[in-house]
Amino acid sequence: MSPIRALLATGMLTLFLALAPSTQAQSKGSDLTIYIIDVEGGQATLLVSPSGGSMLVDTGWPGNNGRDAQRIQAAMRDAGISKIDKVFITHFHTDHVGGVPNLVEHIKVGEFLDHGENREDSDVTRHDYAAYVKAIGTTPRRTVHPGDTIDIPGLSTIVLEADGEHIKAVPDVKPTPNSYCATEPKWDLDTTENPRSAGILVRFGKFRFLDLGDLTKAKEIPLVCPYNLIGHVDLYLVNHHGFNLSNSKAFVDAIHPRVAIMDNGAHKAGSPEAWQTVHDSPGLLDLWMLHTAEDSDAAHNSADALIANLKGGSDGAYFKVIAHDDGSFNVTNSRTGTTKDYPHE
Repeated sequence: MSPIRALLATGMLTLFLALAPSTQAQSKGSDLTIYIIDVEGGQATLLVSPSGGSMLVDTGWPGNNGRDAQRIQAAMRDAGISKIDKVFITHFHTDHVGGVPNLVEHIKVGEFLDHGENREDSDVTRHDYAAYVKAIGTTPRRTVHPGDTIDIPGLSTIVLEADGEHIKAVPDVKPTPNSYCATEPKWDLDTTENPRSAGILVRFGKFRFLDLGDLTKAKEIPLVCPYNLIGHVDLYLVNHHGFNLSNSKAFVDAIHPRVAIMDNGAHKAGSPEAWQTVHDSPGLLDLWMLHTAEDSDAAHNSADALIANLKGGSDGAYFKVIAHDDGSFNVTNSRTGTTKDYPHE
């Protein structure tokens, strides 16, 4: 994206947010708000609790004239917050951790959380990890482990996976046999940072949101086979932007999401195989996408109303989720200003 286009895209996002009171569903002081921010195929997900506590999961890309940090700031303005209490880094790939240097130049952060040292033997990831460590400086940093909780008032947030290890039991979740495991192939484990992603389950009353970063199939399976340790979720941020290296059928069908959001890019992820697996999951009501997957076909893209950024349009549109403690929630597409409600079950 050219610098001019990046500035225009950022300006568009800011305009969308400025118009929020008249065009979008508004959260109440008793709601959880989640912003799925467009960082062009990376991840930046902002959670704001009813009390104003905040956590940003990943920070998008570096460069682009600070585009991703600006889009995060725009979401913060809409949420009415001026700092981020916690930044949770799922893993050390550029599209997740690369935005940290730009972020800390403009936004005060209370604490960084991650899975520990970089484990990937590649020059790019070593560089990104070193840049991350340098950028956070003396800001408190915490290494998370499966079973750890993250203190955000009003929310119950537990780490399910980190550094290749997974939780053995989730409090208040009864493990249940998973019939989908019988036909699931055995997947090879790769040596990148992806299977070491730190992932979380966020609970707000009866509402349950799952975000596992770029966790791949070999590490998804232990969470649901032979027993489903997670249970069902209301909102699923599709693993790995919708790459087919993730989103195994036994996993997706077991968690039984009511709604899924895919943070893909126009030419990144959103693979037909992963899209179909999520789309066909039993009980799924809708699959939202940040971008039209331009390298896929129409049959493996959602309806335009469920896509934030269409082919040929301007980038920067996002999704805003407002969740209520009874398990109901809604999703607003900032491109259209329309909101879809999902009543509690």
